[in-house]
Amino acid sequence: MMKRKTLAGGPIPTYDLYGEDDPSGSRFWVHCETIPARSALHHWEIGLHRHERYFQILLVTGGSGDAIFDGEIARFEPVSLVTVPPAVGHGFRFSPDIDGYVFTFLASRLPVRPGEPSAFGHFLSTPRVTRLPQEAGEGKLILDHLLRVATEWEGRLTGRTVLMETGLAASLALTARIAAQDQTETERTDENDRRIEAFSALLHQEVRNHRPASFYASALGITPTHLNRVLKAKTGFGTQDLVARRLIEDAQRELLFTPGSVKQIAFRLGFSDPAYFSRFFTRQTGMTPGAWRQQEQIRLGSRNEEPGGISAR
Repeated sequence: MMKRKTLAGGPIPTYDLYGEDDPSGSRFWVHCETIPARSALHHWEIGLHRHERYFQILLVTGGSGDAIFDGEIARFEPVSLVTVPPAVGHGFRFSPDIDGYVFTFLASRLPVRPGEPSAFGHFLSTPRVTRLPQEAGEGKLILDHLLRVATEWEGRLTGRTVLMETGLAASLALTARIAAQDQTETERTDENDRRIEAFSALLHQEVRNHRPASFYASALGITPTHLNRVLKAKTGFGTQDLVARRLIEDAQRELLFTPGSVKQIAFRLGFSDPAYFSRFFTRQTGMTPGAWRQQEQIRLGSRNEEPGGISAR
């Protein structure tokens, strides 16, 4: 899991569900909703908070973003599982095309408690992002388990409690197994992971300055070719591709949640020529900035009108 330091100040609020205060106490043992259902209401950013008694799973099936864990930041892309133990301060930044599910449930319903002296207990006690393998096998099994939990939660049929408890426990046990394998691999490739971590932090700071690949490589003390090879091996994308993807994410947030014109947004993103920004955006997304903005505003309005819907890509 890639991490970098970030600053946070002030007390961290505690919720059962983010943004909802219920002084009479919790009335649920499990809750399921799509990631966009709540994040769209908060401009795709969930501020730092914690859940005192609840464990949380985010199944990311589309889009991307950052998870903030007590001052650390971890990047996630599909298909990934974000696991958050009780009492851990956390928050999220999502891209506007994020999709997937959030499962919030009492930690007491887990077969192993976070922090118990076992590999599974240790896994449950530490917030993390786990990338699920795409080939058939454990990754698909985890996805199937959690999609079934979402279906059972929505359907409210007989036996749903047993099926949901089993699905959540099985998906976490399998994810812990994958994370253990990833940790072994991380120990073997520690130097490259540190480089990717440093690149991600630098990209977050410099993306709107439109630095060339040589700038990032020089900052990391390696050649542009070496940096490109390291990034491709770990993420599947080269340096310029990752810079472009992050810039497009920033552009989409600006287009969707600020009232400025396309020209004004282009300048805020560091483009000196708004026409070039439009061409860049169209090349990356297949749509002009104005057309994308109109489409997403309509789509967001439709989602807000259907708060009970659950979907996955």
